[in-house]
Amino acid sequence: MAARTTLALGLLVAACGDDLDGDDRQGGDATIDDRSAQALDAPMPTLTDDERAQHALGKSPFNFVWAPPQLGRLFNHSSCLACHGGNGRGLSTIGRDAFGSQALVRVSATTGTPTHPGGNIDLPGFGQQLQDHASTGLPEVFLEVAWREITVAYGDGSEQPMRSPLVTITAANSAPMPAGMRTSYRQGLPLVGLGLLEAIPEEVLRAAADPDDTDGDGISGRVNDVWEVVSGTVGIGRFGHKANVVTLREQVAAAFENDIGLSNLLFPDFDGMRDLSDDQFAATTYFLSTLAVPAAGARSAEARRGRELFTALQCAACHTPAVTTGDHPIPQLSGQDIHPYTDLLLHDLGDLLSDARPDFAATGVEWRTPPLWGLGLAQAIQADAAFLHDGRARTLEEAILWHGGEAAAASAAFRTAEAADRAALIAFLKTL
Repeated sequence: MAARTTLALGLLVAACGDDLDGDDRQGGDATIDDRSAQALDAPMPTLTDDERAQHALGKSPFNFVWAPPQLGRLFNHSSCLACHGGNGRGLSTIGRDAFGSQALVRVSATTGTPTHPGGNIDLPGFGQQLQDHASTGLPEVFLEVAWREITVAYGDGSEQPMRSPLVTITAANSAPMPAGMRTSYRQGLPLVGLGLLEAIPEEVLRAAADPDDTDGDGISGRVNDVWEVVSGTVGIGRFGHKANVVTLREQVAAAFENDIGLSNLLFPDFDGMRDLSDDQFAATTYFLSTLAVPAAGARSAEARRGRELFTALQCAACHTPAVTTGDHPIPQLSGQDIHPYTDLLLHDLGDLLSDARPDFAATGVEWRTPPLWGLGLAQAIQADAAFLHDGRARTLEEAILWHGGEAAAASAAFRTAEAADRAALIAFLKTL
């Protein structure tokens, strides 16, 4: 009874200001009123005509299906769009049956010299990402994914089917894979508001971190200090499942190199040549920086109650609803009041979600809090879209139930809540 009273008080406090904070404009001035399957494929409305032309120019290399000789001999897929359909999240699909894989496997070794200070160690003969397709000859590996099915019971006795991936890795030359190999199976992230996320000031991220849980709330998020290739210094990671990339430029360059096999300005060939022109690289980065953010959907009474539960169940402790951006070279990204529902920090999500592979400061159980804006459109953009880093969660309910570690209390509260409360929370999430 006491727990229910506490929850009710939390709902009362959270309800204040629901109509006043403007969180329907999720991307600030970069918001568009579109909740269709094309909602993630529009430029920011504040761009000038010349900037819209520049944005459109960058869409071409992003959507282009690359072919030999530009396409690397080894690759995961042949275009950016192939792993981010509709600019949303990739599917958890991998293997030799298709021309490309929308998911991938990161790897590293346990001994040796890191590629960058504080980073991972290349797996001998493979680097730090497995390429399971080839334009000529054999790929590096053959990958297969199977799913282990389990069932979790809610407090009312109803059951939720769950699954987790089992990935089989076989070297294409039939040799054994190197001993001590660490692996991490991941699917592509959605591309919502990347420029705005880059514009969040570092001091805001550091101020939000509480690595020693000094406030005693059980939430200890921390930044991932990672090596930044261009500057040759350490910065705060904010992109990728483990927040292991500092800038959007580097994220784009690494994806071209590792996923498609295209050398570029930041990762050229040994002789300095590159498959991707510098203009194409710059245009693609600008395109991704200036994609619009969809407005939140209309909220029913049930969804409004779900928004209150989102705070009361402590979901908002990591999925921070609001932040203001700082300065950015693209002026329309500066000084925006946005609602990404993330703190961009690393959090311990428990052993069940661990990949047992560190990534700079991130341990195996730690993952970056993913932004939730655009979440409700994921399965409108791609019907089979799934959630979490490896696509194990087919529904939002499954995603919540997989949370452990710092989120264990919130997950347990959801699991034991009444069915109407669970439905209300999901209704709110689908408006994002």
